[in-house]
Amino acid sequence: VMMAVADVAIYVAILGRIGIVPLTVTTSLTINFLRKPSASARIIAECTLMKVGRTLIVGEVSLYSEGSDDIVAHVVGTYSVPPKRS
Repeated sequence: VMMAVADVAIYVAILGRIGIVPLTVTTSLTINFLRKPSASARIIAECTLMKVGRTLIVGEVSLYSEGSDDIVAHVVGTYSVPPKRS
């Protein structure tokens, strides 16, 4: 669930930055689990795009249990953006 939340967070951030580009796909997703999240709280994601290039975009996500300031997981994802056709 945490990987899915992070993947969607990065994807939405990308769409917000470059618009809808068909076939933009995840090429890499690395997650570091730091502590056990609360079973009764929602997962909150904070996303930052670290690099936005022509063909690759790298994003970073910090995941929290709602109501806590402690990070439960840190995620870095890379997305491939298809080249523009001329």
